[in-house]
Amino acid sequence: MSRTKFTEEEALAFHHEPTPGKWAITATVPMTTQRDLSLAYSPGVAVPCLRIAEEPQAAYDYTNKGNLVAVVSNGTAVLGLGNLGALGSKPVMEGKAVLFKRFADVDSIDLEVDTEDVDAFVDAVKHLGPSFGGINLEDIRAPDCFVIEQRLKEAMDIPVFHDDQHGTAVICAAGLINALHLSGKRIEDCRIVLNGAGAAGIACIELLKAMGARPRNCIVCDTKGVIHKDRTEGMNQWKSAHAVETDLRTLEEAMAGADVFLGVSVKGAVTPAMVESMADNPVIFAMANPDPEITPEEAHDVRPDAIVATGRSDYPNQVNNVLGFPYLFRGALDVNARAINEEMKIACAEALAALAREDVPDEVAMAYGRKLSFGRDYIIPTPFDPRLIWRVPPAVAKAGMDTGAARRPIVDMEGYQASLKGRMDPTASILRGITERARRAQARMIFAEGDDIRVLRAAVAYQRSGFGTALVVGREADVRAKLEAEGMGDAVRELTVVNAANTEHLETYKAFLYARLQRRGHDMADIHRLAARDRHVFSALMLAHGHGDGVVTGATRKSAHVMELINHVFDADAGHGAAGVTALLHRGRIVLVADTLVHEWPGAEELATIAERGAAVARHLGLEPRAAFVSFSTFGYPVSERAEKMHRAPQVLDARGVDFEYEGEMTVDVALNAQAQAAYPFQRLTGPANILVVPARHSASISVKLMQEMGGATVIGPILAGVDASVQLCSTVSTANDILNMAVLAACKVG
Repeated sequence: MSRTKFTEEEALAFHHEPTPGKWAITATVPMTTQRDLSLAYSPGVAVPCLRIAEEPQAAYDYTNKGNLVAVVSNGTAVLGLGNLGALGSKPVMEGKAVLFKRFADVDSIDLEVDTEDVDAFVDAVKHLGPSFGGINLEDIRAPDCFVIEQRLKEAMDIPVFHDDQHGTAVICAAGLINALHLSGKRIEDCRIVLNGAGAAGIACIELLKAMGARPRNCIVCDTKGVIHKDRTEGMNQWKSAHAVETDLRTLEEAMAGADVFLGVSVKGAVTPAMVESMADNPVIFAMANPDPEITPEEAHDVRPDAIVATGRSDYPNQVNNVLGFPYLFRGALDVNARAINEEMKIACAEALAALAREDVPDEVAMAYGRKLSFGRDYIIPTPFDPRLIWRVPPAVAKAGMDTGAARRPIVDMEGYQASLKGRMDPTASILRGITERARRAQARMIFAEGDDIRVLRAAVAYQRSGFGTALVVGREADVRAKLEAEGMGDAVRELTVVNAANTEHLETYKAFLYARLQRRGHDMADIHRLAARDRHVFSALMLAHGHGDGVVTGATRKSAHVMELINHVFDADAGHGAAGVTALLHRGRIVLVADTLVHEWPGAEELATIAERGAAVARHLGLEPRAAFVSFSTFGYPVSERAEKMHRAPQVLDARGVDFEYEGEMTVDVALNAQAQAAYPFQRLTGPANILVVPARHSASISVKLMQEMGGATVIGPILAGVDASVQLCSTVSTANDILNMAVLAACKVG
């Protein structure tokens, strides 16, 4: 997997648009009427205030405390960038906050404390305790982080967790459980070498000792060598706690015969010779970022029997903290825990390890473009496994209950698991799956409108995101000038600029086009103008001849006109079964609306075909299709001639014997609302519809635009389905990101 590239301008734009920063606050209660305001604030708010003053635990019932975590830093150790100060750390802390929300539906606020004084920092955070259900400490230098965490744990009655230490430790422990399982070793028998005695390293070795590793078998090294009982140089109380009686003095000496190596140090700290000297079936966790202590390739060259993990996403077995902290806090918050103790961390590690040993869901395999199964290259679950949210927090919660850390034990654990499944937004994992499939496909994507800066920005992003090759149709001088004006002049050399003047295939294209259009009133002069001067037609011709894998167009001209031009090259009209399917993403749901592009007023047969096209798109997106033929009537009432075709369309599908759910005619509320469906026990849908087949293109357009403007839905499409080529059309108001999304869909051949 290639690593995503981006420019400084792109990174800044991401943090600036559409509004500065990465998160905002949304009210969860109505705030419309005077009565709403009176309940939300004065005088209604006095009632819960008095109740909480009498019973502090009631804060978990009447405020957001039970789902709110503070991400706190003073910026003294920001990523690998060093001491950037409190304000310099804010983008990272905002990022951590949105990860909490994305992966575990935990609300989070970032707090940047502008002091390097440990006492002042501790005082500032502990006095904010009533506001939050937990504290996530981040990017604080060692040894200050040890002191701060310990003092806050003692002073506060909510979980305090330094993720740089314990997050890495938990994922490392999960991976090690499975690595030792595969190598047939027990942790209490293993010789373990740790290189890097900072926050993460100390936490790793402490957690492994809590899990059964024998202290005498654990050798800790830093830049000055082995930490042993007689050493005085470069020592502190945290290193001294792991000093052992040994004659070993260097990392090289310590590695000889070792079963496990844990690295949280620097690139190149481990040599192939060191790996070669390790015991049979060695386990190597080279977790230095961005580059590991030794690469998997270097390790396997000398030890094919090694099990290797890194911190990198482009190697197997990534030790990624996002597998831990969201779910640890989710479980801790849900039992109103006083702390996240060692037992809860071990439970998290064991749950992660157990999940990796199970069969991997198809949607995860589809997202990664390969079948994942437990083994040497898969000992840690992927961050986008949908089961994480309902498998890991219950294990953490149970450990909190068993150890007395929970103030509100969960009585119905099965019900709790079911509620966790409902917390997550499925659209995120679906979009992630599409993105990963596109990256695996490495498609040559033709961007037809190289004279538009939005298209150029999308093409650059496509190339730099590692999706494949961007082929831009335009004049090279124009492309260069537009990119330079945007501060992206360096991107010109990354793109392949194609036009009629520099292709060797123009005559072939013209011959093909003439054969298609000669009986439709086009002479050779017309053909030359179309093939050589119209970028939409030229792009389609490139695709038809295999000189690209997909086309994205439509950003500069109306879709009806672009469709007419595409039809010169492909059979992309109603008569050949083409249809436009638009995806609406809103509040954790995906609903497809069809036809939004091709059919003006379809009949029953055409509506049935549109439903089939919608079902194909749904399955490409990882959804099990449930199609509803929607109208203003439901199963014959009120009676209307206009609704008759919506009534007959399901009968057409009955005759075709399709393999997906469908029903109609019905109103939209019956289609989308399970309770409304219950009033019609005879209807065949097993749940809310995810495909709405509408009576006409104008009603589809109105529905989509209304949801976009009034409902705030995210719109993807229309996705052109039913064409023997991967062509996707953007709208004239598309942003660069919208165009990129359509390119990703084209790369996956959705539709």
